[in-house]
Amino acid sequence: MAVIEPGKTKKYSSSIRLWHWATVLIISGSLLTVLINSTITDKHAITSLVKEKIQQTKGIDNDLSRSVAGALEDKVWAIHTYFGYCLAALLLFRLVLEFFQLADQKFIRKLKAAGQKFKQVKQNRQDALHELTVKIIYIIFYCLLVIMVVTGLALAFDDDFSFLRDIHHQVKSFHGFCMYLILGFIVLHLAGVFLAERKKEGKGIVSDMINGGKG
Repeated sequence: MAVIEPGKTKKYSSSIRLWHWATVLIISGSLLTVLINSTITDKHAITSLVKEKIQQTKGIDNDLSRSVAGALEDKVWAIHTYFGYCLAALLLFRLVLEFFQLADQKFIRKLKAAGQKFKQVKQNRQDALHELTVKIIYIIFYCLLVIMVVTGLALAFDDDFSFLRDIHHQVKSFHGFCMYLILGFIVLHLAGVFLAERKKEGKGIVSDMINGGKG
């Protein structure tokens, strides 16, 4: 574990690190439920299996088979919904946290600094451009999180509001589309971390997100 000199602030606060790893777990769990319901408990895929197994003991019709299969699918979606509530809480926590972070740890300040650096550098701007691009990608990620949370909550509460029921299909489709964008960000993020760890100036980025790093 890196030792932080007295009077020095860490690169990443404990609150940011907690939010980061908690978000990793929640998004991973949420995506896992989607994977399970798309394969193992997919209603269309297991209806025949349920029917076959139950018919071995007594007669059963197609409607009842679909009902049993749908019940299994709904159980997994219920877990997915709980993950969604946790993600909503984490997003709110991150937004509130931005107001209480130390000045040099605020995302907005880092974004402005990256933009100013890019404008000021006239030659060999690759590093400045890379830094600014990374910050913009994170803005897109945060926007995707907001969309995922809002559309997810709309789906969770559409039984309580008629106007949400009317747009259920559109919201569900958009929610699913954003999920693929989130997956794309995760792949891009992991690739970026892997490449950064291979470079001298970026080495230790994972360790920094665990122990805070040097400010």
